[in-house]
Amino acid sequence: MAVALRYSPPSHLSFSSPKLHKFSFNPSHSPSSLSPSHFSRRFNTAQTLRFPSKARSITPVAEGISTELSEIYQSCKIWNWRGFNISYLVKGNGPPLLLVHGFGASIPHWRRNIGILSQKATVYAIDLLGFGASDKPPGFAYTMETWAQLILDFLAEVVKKPTVLVGNSVGGLACVIAASDSNGDLVRGLVLLNCAGGMNNKAIVDDWRIKLIMPLLWLVDFLLKQRRIASAIFERVKQRENLKNILISVYGNKEAVDEDLIEIIRRPADDDGALDAFVSTVTGPPGPSPISLMPKISVPVLVLWGDQDPFTPIDGPVGKYFSSLPAKIPNLKLFILPGTGHCPHDDRPDLVHEKLIPWLETTS
Repeated sequence: MAVALRYSPPSHLSFSSPKLHKFSFNPSHSPSSLSPSHFSRRFNTAQTLRFPSKARSITPVAEGISTELSEIYQSCKIWNWRGFNISYLVKGNGPPLLLVHGFGASIPHWRRNIGILSQKATVYAIDLLGFGASDKPPGFAYTMETWAQLILDFLAEVVKKPTVLVGNSVGGLACVIAASDSNGDLVRGLVLLNCAGGMNNKAIVDDWRIKLIMPLLWLVDFLLKQRRIASAIFERVKQRENLKNILISVYGNKEAVDEDLIEIIRRPADDDGALDAFVSTVTGPPGPSPISLMPKISVPVLVLWGDQDPFTPIDGPVGKYFSSLPAKIPNLKLFILPGTGHCPHDDRPDLVHEKLIPWLETTS
């Protein structure tokens, strides 16, 4: 989901403001080319084996969650990737598609999509390293390229068929990177739901809104690298009422923000290593830009964009770029979803399914 815990404060807010919805999160980017050697530079295999986390049960322990959410938790399996436990779900029969969540979210964020999509497809959903029920190794340096490589390895080792990638926010960008690096035998289509421009906002330097608060973003980076300060911020952000306020500010359909959604975001934030994932993502390198990668993608692409997204607005640099693509790329379709925020699939799933399901049938 691109919802959860990224820092993207409005310009009128200050550190003294008690409204912690300013500690929301928003991914964005700077251009960069990608090559196999780039992957090897940014993703150190030895590093991934240095901090293996203890395997955990992923059965639900929280009380008061819905039966639907409980069933999702109980259906998840574990795949071992480079010494780490990665949680995933598979349901249905048909051409495969892989759902990839955004920052701070996890598999259950697709709660309103898995059942419908699995009627005509084999639906896979994955928790990226550092999120959901997947391992959260302490001290790990997260990068967009790491998540993209995880996706490609999952397709090669688990799915083993050409797959449509469906990603939201940072998950969408990870899918773009993966698709641009695939030789065509792993990825057969790409669906982007309010794709992020980067792992964090610092790279969107051509947006006046980011320029205005850039000094504040660098200050936040500095503060988050102080362990005690970062821990205090994180503890306040993940309080239920604060999470609810963040989510309400992100969603166009406020009624979609229910107790299950708050639990989906809050629960993994209590895991060991969750703070490290938060800090690394907010303060780390933004990674490759979709603007530099989209021209490399030849598979069919569907772009769905909520018009009330405060993180990657349609009138921002990333939104404007994707809006221009239908005139440049014949096999790309773009639809603007009215009254929808940063996470269209959970915000207004009916609008997403209305465009997604017919498109999937054309790619089968």
